[in-house]
Amino acid sequence: MKRTWGLWIVLLLVLTGTGLGEKASIELEHLTWIEAEKALAEYDVVLIALGARSKEHGPHLQLNNDYLMAEYLKDRVASQVPVAVLPTLQYGYYPAFLEYPGSVSLRAEIFREMIVDIARSISGYGIRKIYVLNTGVSTLKPLQQAREKLIPEGIVLRFLNILKVDEGLPQELFQQEGGTHADEGETSMMLYIAPQTVDMSKAVKDYDPRPNRPGLSRHPEGSGSYSPTGIWGDPTLATREKGRIIVEHTVSEIVKQVRELISLDLDR
Repeated sequence: MKRTWGLWIVLLLVLTGTGLGEKASIELEHLTWIEAEKALAEYDVVLIALGARSKEHGPHLQLNNDYLMAEYLKDRVASQVPVAVLPTLQYGYYPAFLEYPGSVSLRAEIFREMIVDIARSISGYGIRKIYVLNTGVSTLKPLQQAREKLIPEGIVLRFLNILKVDEGLPQELFQQEGGTHADEGETSMMLYIAPQTVDMSKAVKDYDPRPNRPGLSRHPEGSGSYSPTGIWGDPTLATREKGRIIVEHTVSEIVKQVRELISLDLDR
């Protein structure tokens, strides 16, 4: 049965596409290595989504919040632009949340080297362009380090910076005083993506305005932003409509970035 499923996916490369004249994206995990060898020859970019499957998001969002978001965005993007898709990464560098039970973080250097090794593995099959659909913030620095480490090897690594993407949103969209975690924006996105995972009855405003506080802390005397709930912002202001605007803008930006990577000429 698995064999038949894999062959059907390969056949879809020819019969369907993500757009006029384009082949369809393909999920490598459903193929045999023989099918993958043939399929990889047809693609310029490998996409891998990154979303924590065990990271606190306050009392109103699940620990797997980022994983659900990454999976959703991955599927939306893959339906619009032709890429070979690797399984979503479920662990990363998230030290800011370790005071909250259930949160898991790799060390920065371990996470960086994991990304490097994945890129090197893929480059061995002829694809030297990798896009990481990153849903975190603390992951940005080690991703940049991985990118720089791969440059001398002729491998191009690009990744989503959600903070940069958010700069393109309407300024009047957000009402909260400030925040970036389990807040108005992120909660709105989940009301649009997976509303069944959101418990708005438990959403509360929790925002420490003191600047330059590393991470979050459950203790008032902690070095991070004080947050007894694990929230940094005001999710009570979240709505599904705000989420629709954020998500559709984000998908559009990712598709644009992936298309630019596909068109990048590495021989120049």
